Amino acid sequence: MNAPTALPPAVDLPAGTVAVLPMRNLVLFPQVLTPVTLGRPKWVAAFEHAIAHELPVVLVLQREPGHDDPALADLWPVGTLTTLGQHHRHADGQVQVVCQGLHRVRLLEPVVGLPFLAARIEPLPDAAPSSSRAEALALQLRERVQELLSAMPGVPGELVLMLQTIREPAQLADLAASLIDIEPQDKQQLLEILPTEERLEQVLQRVTHRLEVMRIAREIAARTQERFDDRQRRVLLHEQLRAIQKELGENGDEARDIDQLDEAITAAQMPPAVESQVRKEWRRLKRMADAGSEAAPLRTWIEWMTELPWAPPAELRIDLAAARQSLEADHFGLARAKQRIVEYLAVKKLNPQGRAPILCLVGPPGVGKTSLGQSVARALDRPFVRVSLGGVHDEAELRGHRRTYVGAMPGHIVQALRKAGARDAVLMLDEIDKMSAGLHGDPYAALLELLDPEQNASFRDNYLGQPFDVSRVLFIATANVVDGLPAAVRDRLELIELPGYTLEEKLAIAHRHLLARQMQACGLRDEQCQVSEAALRAIATDYTREAGVRQYERELGRVLRAVALQWAEGQAERVRVDASDLATLLGPPTVEHDIGLRTSLTGVATGLAWTPVGGDILFIEATRMAGTGRLILTGQLGEVMKESAQAALTLVKSHAAALGLSPAAFEQLDVHVHVPAGAIPTAGPSAGVALFVALASLFSERPVRHDLAMSGEISLRGLVLPVGGIKDKVLAAQRAGLRGVLLPARNRKDLQDIPEPTREALNFTWLDSVDDAIEAALVPRLALAMDPSAAPPALGRL
Repeated sequence: MNAPTALPPAVDLPAGTVAVLPMRNLVLFPQVLTPVTLGRPKWVAAFEHAIAHELPVVLVLQREPGHDDPALADLWPVGTLTTLGQHHRHADGQVQVVCQGLHRVRLLEPVVGLPFLAARIEPLPDAAPSSSRAEALALQLRERVQELLSAMPGVPGELVLMLQTIREPAQLADLAASLIDIEPQDKQQLLEILPTEERLEQVLQRVTHRLEVMRIAREIAARTQERFDDRQRRVLLHEQLRAIQKELGENGDEARDIDQLDEAITAAQMPPAVESQVRKEWRRLKRMADAGSEAAPLRTWIEWMTELPWAPPAELRIDLAAARQSLEADHFGLARAKQRIVEYLAVKKLNPQGRAPILCLVGPPGVGKTSLGQSVARALDRPFVRVSLGGVHDEAELRGHRRTYVGAMPGHIVQALRKAGARDAVLMLDEIDKMSAGLHGDPYAALLELLDPEQNASFRDNYLGQPFDVSRVLFIATANVVDGLPAAVRDRLELIELPGYTLEEKLAIAHRHLLARQMQACGLRDEQCQVSEAALRAIATDYTREAGVRQYERELGRVLRAVALQWAEGQAERVRVDASDLATLLGPPTVEHDIGLRTSLTGVATGLAWTPVGGDILFIEATRMAGTGRLILTGQLGEVMKESAQAALTLVKSHAAALGLSPAAFEQLDVHVHVPAGAIPTAGPSAGVALFVALASLFSERPVRHDLAMSGEISLRGLVLPVGGIKDKVLAAQRAGLRGVLLPARNRKDLQDIPEPTREALNFTWLDSVDDAIEAALVPRLALAMDPSAAPPALGRL
């Protein structure tokens, strides 16, 4: 068994110094035999030296088991002086040796310069003479240890005999401590206890605890053995462990969590059918092992069900005057939207159980659609949550995934309602027009049930699997354009259009909201900076051309940041920003108002277009050349607009006599109609009048009035038909610096939607036919004959 080896070089150890063998998870007690495996080179070297010179070593427990090369500071201070007996060397260099503890020692200080760990030691005093109490504790301990050994299978009889022959209480305590199954740190604590009585008490307490654990384990095994087979053995062990911990009171967290879920189900006030299903799943969770694969998902589902606002909402106390005042304070203008909201509040006050409408705010960016929803929530004194639908392309993002999928979660709607904590919250579906169908379904299909007041009382999320009443939720959707929405979704929405702001409205918004907000953002006070009315007007007209006020606020923030820089550098006392200072602060104006240079030639007309970001002007340019009568169309033109160009050319040919042209002239010319690249992409028929006027100007060689814009659809009979977006188009004409607009006569009813200041600033001409357009838009021949270079005459009020 013992292979002969060459002795290592002699190492002189100072007096009171021994080699130290750190143990990862072993504590050796005095008078106890145990096998030890040594594998690290330093420890093997210490073993070789001790064996060669018949010296004892000290076995000490490491504080951190994962440390591969511990120093003396990484060891517990008390160890056991040990003799090394029989040993065996393995082929891989490891050594297995039998160690017998002698007595306790304390490590004093390390000894350096040796090929292994060594330290000076101090023997600890032996136990005091036994007392009567110590003998009584030893007698009780011997009985408990014998009971423990009898319950453990495979215990050698020699160990039981040795236990009966030991009469020294201190030795009995050490032997019992080495037998019980406890953590190495607990055994180290027992090793460091020197008084015999205290050591006996601590060992007796731990032996009693282990006996109690084993008793409970046996009882549980007897009750559950019939219900489980070998394939469920692992689940059985986890359940036994949990039951043991519950009996001993060591870990009752899981039981408390189950009880808390029961209380949460009761407090959630679910409908009876839903509560019945949730309690059925709760009872199933209660029977599951914590480590089971279904336990965590099932617990998460129950928590979601208990956290949703199932309880009926409290009765609303609606103050219409306060709500109207709140809306007026937060937003300027938007009269139609605010009136509709107040009407909803009035109906809700008279009929609290009525179903909420599905409002959809439609308008260009920056007009306050999202912030209006927040104002509605404040006016109603309800929670407000926003769900951004831009980019959503999966139906499951709205309706949730089924629980069978790993990582399944409820949809955005249910998540938002849990966040709101109320069934009557204001839920904003932002950017509803930015969704698209993907590989996993059409998200618009999920909105059909949600947005139908007759169906959403039982909205079903795939993750919940139970109907949830969202009929009391006030849904407010926002969109820039609703043309792309499916017809079924658009039918469920009550559309409220929010057109762009006039210049006066922008100035009022700047005074009431934007200026104060940007001053606070830049850290400026009123006494530090003042922006004149002329500067605010110049920023709105010379540096922005938009329907909303988002870019307007950005430019205003640029001005105030420049002022803040002056204050931060100590170069300013009180700054007043005037219109003349904007060129220095913002650079040259970015908006060109003088469009006369672009419309001073024949064949050029100014149209009006509606886009998702508001109205804008549209330049139509036409020219002719020798050819075969072709019509060439270029620019960002849709199919409908191309057809309008064909109809416009046909009308011009039919009016050849009135324009002083020969019909045969068209057969020898090609006509090229172009919309410059900077124009807005247009696909509608509303540019028909502008196309006709541009072609009529080209062939009659009469320029179009440079301060005039037009919109309207034409027919082959020469009629001017009505179009949409009149308010946005008129506001665009005002922003562009025009003085008059030509509109279809059948759109006269839309004049009431245009703000009074805009109606006063522009001249309106109402068209019944294209003849009216020629008369109003083209410069008369008499004026050209008298002075061909003269500017077109000013418009009178028509």
